[in-house]
Amino acid sequence: MSRGGARIGSHGGRCRTGPWHWPHAPDGPMSMPWESMSARSRPHPVWWWFPAPTSTLPPACRWSPRWPSYVVDVPGQPGLSAADRPGHHRSARYGQWLQEVLDEISPGPTVVVGHSLSGAIALACDVPRLTGRVLVSPAGLTRLKVTGRVLAATLPWLARPTEARSATLLRQMHGSGRYPSAEPVTWMTLLARSCRSGLAPAPLPEGTLARSRRVTNVVATGEHDVFLPPSRLAAPAFRHLGVAVTTVPGAGHLVVEEHPETIVTLVAALMSGNMADGLLRRPLTTTSRLG
Repeated sequence: MSRGGARIGSHGGRCRTGPWHWPHAPDGPMSMPWESMSARSRPHPVWWWFPAPTSTLPPACRWSPRWPSYVVDVPGQPGLSAADRPGHHRSARYGQWLQEVLDEISPGPTVVVGHSLSGAIALACDVPRLTGRVLVSPAGLTRLKVTGRVLAATLPWLARPTEARSATLLRQMHGSGRYPSAEPVTWMTLLARSCRSGLAPAPLPEGTLARSRRVTNVVATGEHDVFLPPSRLAAPAFRHLGVAVTTVPGAGHLVVEEHPETIVTLVAALMSGNMADGLLRRPLTTTSRLG
């Protein structure tokens, strides 16, 4: 399976997505400007996002002064990676792909951050250098909840995608009182016009989840997540990983876009050991800031 790093169009050695700029290698896995050999003895995050890779940039930029980081796209999923999608034993093959990525770019201790499908991929990977996971609205622990309102927004979007229909679907994924910004709307419209939608990922095998307990896992989800609300994740997170679920107040499924500072707070807490049973030792609020 291809390692499939993100590839971004460039101009003059820099690339741009929205308001963020960074140097990059156009023919390989995209590395952020803060990636450095001297920092490789410290744990550093590896970030996945599905389906819109541009949405990882706000949290990635926020943790840039602290940790060398990589942003990579998942093969076979919408984005800038390889087009091949694994067939049988998908979770195992994605876990193998992640191991190959870590072998390539991460010789030392590594913390992995995964959202949605990427959370399941992170759980499916178990290598010695992996020292922790921050799993945001992760698939792989239980089946996703699909409501009638989500189906009513999804079917017209698939049948005849327009920006208005993309916005309606994204609105279902946001927290209360939030509305999608222009870039994700454009991205979702492009997806429906250009890609074949895949099925929601199934829970990972029991043996895979049992092995994932070897390292510290942090599980977080939005208070209003339409697919994986806290009430749906709490029991399987405790049963399989032995941790409680951190609820992000006011957030929906798109926690990464809505509250990037919260993701940074969770990564910092995991690295500093400021966690107990998967929860911050101090209550989480959406106004949390790193010291």
